[in-house]
Amino acid sequence: MAESVRNVRVQIPYHLRNLARVDGDITLEVTSPVTIRSVLDAIEARYPMLMGTIRDHDTLKRRPFLRFFACEEDLTHDPPDKPLPDAVAEGREPLLIIGAIAGGAMDDATSLRD
Repeated sequence: MAESVRNVRVQIPYHLRNLARVDGDITLEVTSPVTIRSVLDAIEARYPMLMGTIRDHDTLKRRPFLRFFACEEDLTHDPPDKPLPDAVAEGREPLLIIGAIAGGAMDDATSLRD
């Protein structure tokens, strides 16, 4: 596939939008093939204040409690160089970077009335 520049939409968590001073989705120019790695590279190039917030500075591994979704699929554990779905690469659907919520299960002693 020949390299071309694609406009990719990305939704980032609220706290990262505040840090980057953006509202809503961000649109980035990404050279194909469009992958999680190439999108994160484009985010960090355009918004240097986000370096190290989505992935580690040294290892470039995803930060804990962040997840990647696209086209109703969890892409969190996919290889970073795997091409994203065509709908994302073509800008029809956004790549979602979501802050995961940690919590425990309710046990029998816990009541919803409490």
